[in-house]
Amino acid sequence: MKYLVSKSDQTLKGSIVLPGSKSIANRALIIHALSDSPYPIENLSDSDDTQVMEKVFNSNSNHFDIGHAGTAMRFLTAYLSQIVGEWTLTGSERMKQRPIGILVDALNKLGAKIEYLENEGFPPLKIYGSHLKGCVLELDGSVSSQYISALLMIAPTIENGLTLRLMNKITSRPYIEMTLKLMEQFGVQHIWKGNEIRISEQKYKALPFSVEADWSGASYWYEMAVLADDVEVELIGLRTESLQGDAMIAKWFEQLGIQTSTTTKGSRLIKNGQPLPKFLQLNFIENPDVAQTFAVLCVMKQIPFHFSGLETLKIKETNRIAALQDELAKFGAQVAEPAHGELKWDGTFPLEKKTVPEIETYHDHRMAMAFAPACQIFGPIAILDPMVVTKSYPGFWKDLKKVGFEIETDA
Repeated sequence: MKYLVSKSDQTLKGSIVLPGSKSIANRALIIHALSDSPYPIENLSDSDDTQVMEKVFNSNSNHFDIGHAGTAMRFLTAYLSQIVGEWTLTGSERMKQRPIGILVDALNKLGAKIEYLENEGFPPLKIYGSHLKGCVLELDGSVSSQYISALLMIAPTIENGLTLRLMNKITSRPYIEMTLKLMEQFGVQHIWKGNEIRISEQKYKALPFSVEADWSGASYWYEMAVLADDVEVELIGLRTESLQGDAMIAKWFEQLGIQTSTTTKGSRLIKNGQPLPKFLQLNFIENPDVAQTFAVLCVMKQIPFHFSGLETLKIKETNRIAALQDELAKFGAQVAEPAHGELKWDGTFPLEKKTVPEIETYHDHRMAMAFAPACQIFGPIAILDPMVVTKSYPGFWKDLKKVGFEIETDA
């Protein structure tokens, strides 16, 4: 199936209820379980990833298939390692290609017993849940922050707690900070000095909790706002004072002409009159999930760019570096990878309007959502496998229709 996406005018006006943050929701579900909380979690994300986690916690089975949900794979591997029993954790074919050896090695050092059922270092896993004992673990700080967050969340339940010593450059630091701040809200204290995070053995407090709106999902609305001429959009539930590192984009988009103001219900986006930059240089080391948004936006507005801090993009739902290069080439943009973790475009390749481009999404929700707004500049665009958006933002296409996008289904 594919969607033909178009927009006949250059206005963007309306009120949109953003989904809850799946990053916060998935962490809250783990902490909720560890605290034996009787309270329901309010405004849980309706994303596939979060629904997968919910199903695991509500299941009577010991075999879990989490599909494409990478966060669920990492968080549940750590969680199940200290729940007594035998557990099998598997996923899609793509999930079986995503490495998990670093996390498994770390857990086994704590006394877990985790085996690989197929290829060494990759899911599926056989987990024999057991009593874990703390120690000092050294981890490469440049690996996925989800490994680190997975270990941090179970740390209070480990005998003698846990000390993580992070070596090398820390990537996606805001996601680690988000995890620790959420743990603090549930009563768990930590000490982070230099490259060491120490968490003593302690108990989580059961508390009522509500998930804030998703800033990664908001990034596509900021992109649409830049591409439109007349803008007034209210994003319900979006807090500028946020646990999410991607809230940084509000500052980044100011230089792209979009002002964010706080309302009683969330945040409002309007044009600020700022001219577009002639060149954009950004480091996504702490915000990798919004890189696709900015790459597509810059090509559509023909803003040359040099992006860095993209080291983790090759191990996401797809190889996002290669995917961006391949799909942006369909508009005539030849994007280079000058070094590992970098993308660069000199802006000299004009947009080609020969045919309606068909955008491959590679089972990656962010490819679909980052490319859909391009129709505001380019004209009609076909998005293949459009329902990949359910991974994080199931209502995305309905929300686009609310502000005047036209979406035709072609089976």
